[in-house]
Amino acid sequence: MGAILGCVGGALQGGANSIATVIVGRVIAGLAVGLLSATIPNYCSEVAHPKFRALLAGLQQWNIGLGFVCAQWIGYGSSLVEGPFSWRFPLSIQVLPALVLAAGIWFLPESPRYLAERGDIASARTVLTRLHNDPVLVEAEYQRIHDNLEAERHSRMGWRDLFQVPGLRRRLLLACGIQLFTITSGINVINYYGPRIYAYLHFDTTRSLMIIGIYGALAQVYNTICIAFVDRIGRRKMLIPSMIGMGAALGVNATLAHYYIDGQQDPGRSGNALRASVATYFVFSVFFTSLGCISWIFSSEVFPTAARAKGTSLSTFTNWAVNLIFAQCSPVALTNLGYRYFYLFTAFNWTAAIVVYFFYPETQGHTLESVNELFGDLQVGQENDSPRRVNTTVDVEKVMVPDQAVSTQPAS
Repeated sequence: MGAILGCVGGALQGGANSIATVIVGRVIAGLAVGLLSATIPNYCSEVAHPKFRALLAGLQQWNIGLGFVCAQWIGYGSSLVEGPFSWRFPLSIQVLPALVLAAGIWFLPESPRYLAERGDIASARTVLTRLHNDPVLVEAEYQRIHDNLEAERHSRMGWRDLFQVPGLRRRLLLACGIQLFTITSGINVINYYGPRIYAYLHFDTTRSLMIIGIYGALAQVYNTICIAFVDRIGRRKMLIPSMIGMGAALGVNATLAHYYIDGQQDPGRSGNALRASVATYFVFSVFFTSLGCISWIFSSEVFPTAARAKGTSLSTFTNWAVNLIFAQCSPVALTNLGYRYFYLFTAFNWTAAIVVYFFYPETQGHTLESVNELFGDLQVGQENDSPRRVNTTVDVEKVMVPDQAVSTQPAS
């Protein structure tokens, strides 16, 4: 559905003969992005091997970055062309990835957790076997899925439970919080209004678009490095330095812009400030990659199966809702505050680092089911039908070695 809407929205925008048609196409394309943003992280986390879950979930941010790189360079190239092609082509090209997704989706397996939730046990086992190709690991993963689905059926999770059940409410706050931090980092203000920001530094539009394209290409390299190390280093150890670094980079950028814009009487001094100010945007992109990748990873892995779609939908809604607010307010803020606007994002980033330090658990190395233990989830008990705490864990390293047994004893 998301792919089809993306095709329709892109086609309407690229072939538009009026502003109204562009707006309608943009709304439809926005619906497509919303559907895909909420669905893809769930799917990746549910089909991934525990060792590679962060890799697959992080690829969402990698592909978002790739989309930005393509859009930036297509925009730069189109700006050099006269006539309607300069705007029709950039708007039409978005149909291409939607078509690829619409064609490729038929070759992907269904989520085993979704199949098990529907009661299609045979298909769930078949998919797990196809994904992992290890009988011991398949059985261990299926047993985890089965146990957690039983607990979730007993709890009958609904939308209201996300706000009323303490464990789910905490999950929701953390997932929405990390998506909030992604936007309040300032990344999309730079991405959306880069030409306007560089105009304050006296760059023309063409040169601004070229700098933004280089910035986006380098950010993609940083995304790749982040994905490679996120499961080795851990979420918290990457998030906190990322947020501190982003705050520092934007604070330095604003200070340097002050010397350039308000210090025109000293050309040498202001020229150095100009070069250093531009450089800090590249430094900022280095630090953002950790938050960008982990925001999608964390949001997709903290919810139990029955609440995952609802929880990630709300966290994704938070991302786009806050993004809309900043997209509408930033032009006014840039006009009235100029470079001082970035001091606000410095404060946001440093506040986010403090929140992550005190409230966010480390989910590195946990399966989707064992993540539940971090939040004190309950499982259906045998005695008097009362719930008991879920304590079953599986040592993935043991599962991967055929001559070792899988530990099924409760974790101490």
